[in-house]
Amino acid sequence: MKHIRNFCIIAHIDHGKSTLADRLIQACEGISQREFHDQMLDSMDIERERGITIKSNTVTLTYHSKSGEDYLLNLIDTPGHVDFSHEVRRSLMACDGALIIVDASQGVEAQTVANLYLALEYDLELLPVINKIDLPAADVEMAREAIDGELGLDPFQAIPVSAKTGEGIHEVLEGIVEHLPPPSGDPTAPLKALVFDAYFDKYRGVILQVRIMQGTVKPRDNIRFMHAERDYKVDELGFNQFKLNPKDKLTAGEVGYIVAGVKSVQDIEIGDTLTLVNRPADAPIPGYQPAKQVVFSSVYPMSTDEYQDLTKALEKLAINDAALTYEKDSSAALGFGFRCGFLGLLHLDVIQERLEREFDLGLVISAPSVKYILTLKDGTTLNVDNPTNWPDPSTIDSASEPYIKASILTPDEYVGSVMELCREHRSESQTMNYLSAGRVEVVSEMPLGEVLFDFYGKLKMITRGYGSFDYEPIEYRKTDIVKVDILVNKEPIDALSYLVHRDKARTRALHYCEQLAEAIPRHQFKIPIQGAIGGSVIARSTIQAVRKDVTAKCYGGDISRKKKLLEKQKKGKAKMKQFGSVTIPQKAFVSVLQTSKDKQ
Repeated sequence: MKHIRNFCIIAHIDHGKSTLADRLIQACEGISQREFHDQMLDSMDIERERGITIKSNTVTLTYHSKSGEDYLLNLIDTPGHVDFSHEVRRSLMACDGALIIVDASQGVEAQTVANLYLALEYDLELLPVINKIDLPAADVEMAREAIDGELGLDPFQAIPVSAKTGEGIHEVLEGIVEHLPPPSGDPTAPLKALVFDAYFDKYRGVILQVRIMQGTVKPRDNIRFMHAERDYKVDELGFNQFKLNPKDKLTAGEVGYIVAGVKSVQDIEIGDTLTLVNRPADAPIPGYQPAKQVVFSSVYPMSTDEYQDLTKALEKLAINDAALTYEKDSSAALGFGFRCGFLGLLHLDVIQERLEREFDLGLVISAPSVKYILTLKDGTTLNVDNPTNWPDPSTIDSASEPYIKASILTPDEYVGSVMELCREHRSESQTMNYLSAGRVEVVSEMPLGEVLFDFYGKLKMITRGYGSFDYEPIEYRKTDIVKVDILVNKEPIDALSYLVHRDKARTRALHYCEQLAEAIPRHQFKIPIQGAIGGSVIARSTIQAVRKDVTAKCYGGDISRKKKLLEKQKKGKAKMKQFGSVTIPQKAFVSVLQTSKDKQ
C-alpha cells in the first residue's frame, strides 16, 4: 500500500488541469504516442471545444521513481466550474492528496480558494503547482506570494511547471511520491468502497468508479449499496488505464472499476458506499451528499412531432448524468415538453447543446428559475419552481427564495464597480478582505435567482476578465416574489410567464414586450402585448395593424366619401380584432428567451 498514491488535480477553471494531466500521462507512458491526443481525460466533444472539464475522470498510472521503486498513481481529474462542485467533492473523498494549481499569470482565483477549503474539509495533503511559467506575463514570485498569503501553503514547496511544454513535469511526479501520503485501510476488514463516479456503457451497463477504503472485493462477490439498499453481483473489476484492465481483486487503498450489471445510473446513488452482503460494514463512509438541482427550466421541441425524440434523448442523457432530473410538462402555446432540473446555468447550457448536437433536435427553452418555498394562509407549505404552479396570490402568506454566499476575487481598482454590481442584484451584505497587494475578496449574500441571468458576464466585463466568482448556497429568506404574465392580444401565453422579485418585474416585462413586438409579424388588426401582475398591467408594447389605403380610389369630390370608407374600415378592424387569432412564430419564443438570458 505504501507504493500507491491517490490524488486529484484542483484549480480554478482554465488554469491548466487537463493539460497537466496529459503531461503526467505521457511522462508515465500511460498511453502510446500513436493513441495520444490533447485533453485525454475529457471524453466529450463539448469539453474539448470549450476547454473545460464537465465530468471527472480517472486513470491508473505506473511511475518508476528516481529511487528505483515503482509506484501506482491513481489520478482523478476534476471539473473547475462551480456548477460541478459536487463532482469535485466526491473526487476529494476518494483521494489522500491533491495538486492545487495556480496560474503564474493570474494568481489565485475564487474557485482555487473554494476547492482549497473543500480539500481541507476532507483532510487532504496539498502540493501547490505554479503552471504556465512559459507565458510572457508569468510572474512566479507573485504566484508564490499568493500561495503563501491567500492559500496559507508553503510557497517554497510550490513546483513551477509549464504543462504546455512539459517543463518541470518530473519534479511534479517526484513531489507526488515524496509529499503526498499513501492510503490507509485494513484489507482484511469488512468491505467499504466509495462509489465516486459512474458512467454507462451500452454493452455492459453502468461501470462504477470506486475507491476501496477497507476490505477486499473479488469477482462473483455479492455487493450492497448501503444508501440505495440494492444488491448486485460483481461480474468484473480492475484498473482504469484508458482501457478497462481486469484484475482478480481490488484491495484497500486501490482505485478501480466494478461491473455489476447495474442498468442505469438512476438506480444507484453516486457517492454511496459498497459493502459485501454476507459480511457488511457497520456504517457507510461519512460525507455523502446527493446532488442538488438549483436551476429549473422547461424544454420543448421546436416541432411537436419531435416530442418522442426528445423523450428518448433525455432518457439517454439521464442514464449517464444522475444530476439531471426531468418530468413531463405541457404548454398551451408550445405543446408537450419536460420540466428539467439542473445544477446551474453551465449544466443547463451543456445539456441543451448536447441535445441539439448529439440528437439533432431543435429546442425552445423557457427562462430558468429557482425553487421558491411558499407558506399559504392555511399553514401549508409549497415548493414552486414552475410559474404555471404558482397559486392564487390571495392565498399566499409569505414566500422565501434561496440565498447564496458569493465570493468575488478582483483587482482592487475594480472594487467599486463590483460592489455596485452586487447592489444592483439585491445584495444584502458585503464585506471585503484584502488578501494581498492589489487583490481583494468581496463576500456578498444575495439571491440565487439574481445570479442566473447576466451576473457572471457583467462581472467579467467590468473587471476586464480578471474577476472570478464562486458561490455556496446558504439558506432561504423571506422575499416579495410575483408571477408576471405576458398577454398577447389579451390572451396569457403560459410559456412566457416568469417569477421575479417585485422590484425587477417591470424592467423584465418591458424587455419581453419589446422583443415580442419585434418578433411577431404584423396582422390585419392592432395587437397589444402586455406584462401583467394579476389584473394590473405593468408594461405594454403595440404591434400596429397592416393598413390598406382604402381612400386611394377616392380622388376629388366631397371629404365625406373618404370618411365613410375609413369608418367602414374601422368597423372591419374591430371585428377582426374580436374574432381574429394571433399566430406567434416559434422564433418569437426563442428570441425572447435567448435575449433574456444574454441581456437581462
